[in-house]
Amino acid sequence: MSDQTRQLVAERAEFPYFRSMRTPRLTLAALLALTSLSPPLVSQQPDNPGPDERFKVDILVIAPHPDDETTIAGYLAKAVLDQHRRVAVVVTTRGDAGSNLVGYEQGKAIGEIREIETRQALVSIGIDKVFFLRMPDTPGFDVADVLRSLETGNHGAALADAVRFIRLTRPEVVITMLPATVSGENHEDHQASGVIATEAFDLAGDPTAFAEQVAMPEDRLWYGNLMEGLRPWQPKKLYYYTDATHFEFMKGKGPEYSMTAVSPSQGVSYARLAAKEETFHRTQYGDQPAQALATNNLKDFEAPLPFVLAKSLVGGAVTADIMDGVGGRPIPFSPVRGYRPETVPPVSMELGQAWAFYKRFYPAHNLDVMNTLLAPELGVGSGEHFPVMLLLRNSTDKPVTFHLRSQLPPGWAVDSTSAQHGHPWPQSTFVAGANNDVPVRVRLIAPMLAKSEWQTLSWTADADGQQLGPVSLRVFVGGR
Repeated sequence: MSDQTRQLVAERAEFPYFRSMRTPRLTLAALLALTSLSPPLVSQQPDNPGPDERFKVDILVIAPHPDDETTIAGYLAKAVLDQHRRVAVVVTTRGDAGSNLVGYEQGKAIGEIREIETRQALVSIGIDKVFFLRMPDTPGFDVADVLRSLETGNHGAALADAVRFIRLTRPEVVITMLPATVSGENHEDHQASGVIATEAFDLAGDPTAFAEQVAMPEDRLWYGNLMEGLRPWQPKKLYYYTDATHFEFMKGKGPEYSMTAVSPSQGVSYARLAAKEETFHRTQYGDQPAQALATNNLKDFEAPLPFVLAKSLVGGAVTADIMDGVGGRPIPFSPVRGYRPETVPPVSMELGQAWAFYKRFYPAHNLDVMNTLLAPELGVGSGEHFPVMLLLRNSTDKPVTFHLRSQLPPGWAVDSTSAQHGHPWPQSTFVAGANNDVPVRVRLIAPMLAKSEWQTLSWTADADGQQLGPVSLRVFVGGR
């Protein structure tokens, strides 16, 4: 044993915390004897170790719920099994507010089950690095609002965790769900995972963001260190996938992968590999994926899988393979534009809540593709009651009176219109104080349609004689 090791053991054996917490009955002589059985403790450790290579990946997926990776499982199988890429998955919630098709377990119990299901599912396609942020699983509401999920999920803490996982796994590429309100499943947790992943992509390379994560511990061979010893890391590309009911807006905005193509290494289609991966999520899907495999009825898994290239810091063709151009050395931190004060007219009107947030979020994060990707849209059921939030904005130095009007297709009805300050009756006139905004909630009733179709809702307003609008929202009304 070296003199340095002998001195280290002697010093720590005399330290009360070491004696009480680690080896309360072990004498110094016994410690010296034990250390002589193996190579010296100090000489085994490099003076300046690099990041832990066991966790380095090529792709990091940040998904909202256990089972939401199934949407892209066919591509992940291709990346891991055939392209030999290293992949890790971070799931932002545990799915503990979801249904259970195979048992009575709910709440925390089903959260435990769904974590295990996710790990087993991903191992089936060669992915064994699976992490959970454990944000609350937000129950679905009449209209998904990403801000509600960010609030219940403790946005700041969840973002810190996401940044930590990027710094731990050091991915070249981050894949997450589309941060947009779409016609589709459109769960607010789905959108929140995209928001958090985007923010983490933009912050992980900044040494001043969550700086405690990249500060070096005082003594990594000792106990109770508070600093985490990670390194800043800038991913190179960010991709989005979606649960929308339509994909035409994604054409040409990123790569598209065939799910009917056959995996060279597995000898079956990627659709079949995706269906197999889904069989492990029995609380969500029951026996349906297994039955689809048994009957070779894989049409639900065979549609082409499109992605949107949200941003690339290494250039390259928009529709090229996800891993195209990301090899080589790490790249420096690339700061985004950030939010900047807006130039707004004296009085204006816009869609509120999530739509107002995204209008500012996209340019702040250099998401140029999102500005023109799709117009504000929503999916509702035939006859469904749901709210739409409008924001009446007054940036003048005097009160302004707004007279709001709705332009709705035949069959639509307005249940109520209010400024959320206690009026139980419908309103059409609202007063915005000087340099103030008025949020207006319009509760609508969709028509009963025999066949699903797109329709457009619009609102205009008269603001002290100035005409505003129209503000429009595309709505996909599901048929009976």
